[in-house]
Amino acid sequence: METKHIVAALAALAQESRLAIFRLLVQAGPDGMPAGRISESTGIAPSSLSFHLKEMSHADMVTSRQEGRYVIYSANFDTMNTLLAYLTENCCNGVPCTPEMGCDLNQT
Repeated sequence: METKHIVAALAALAQESRLAIFRLLVQAGPDGMPAGRISESTGIAPSSLSFHLKEMSHADMVTSRQEGRYVIYSANFDTMNTLLAYLTENCCNGVPCTPEMGCDLNQT
């Protein structure tokens, strides 16, 4: 993934509503959910939701498909995993992070 795509993906998630939408879609899994249910679950008005979904779609963070009269949105897991891999590729000098290495990512 090119750096400009990484920046676009991070920018798409760098907003409270869009991050909430994306996390909800990750929880929904590959089946995704219709826009109306996303709006109900997040409390985001449909007009605002459309804007946020468009921004995330342009960054390739979400995909959409038509099912009858509904538009179903899903997290783009390929983009998400590529982004995570990019962010962690140099973690611990390329060695998998473990608590023994002092790289426990679960520490608070």
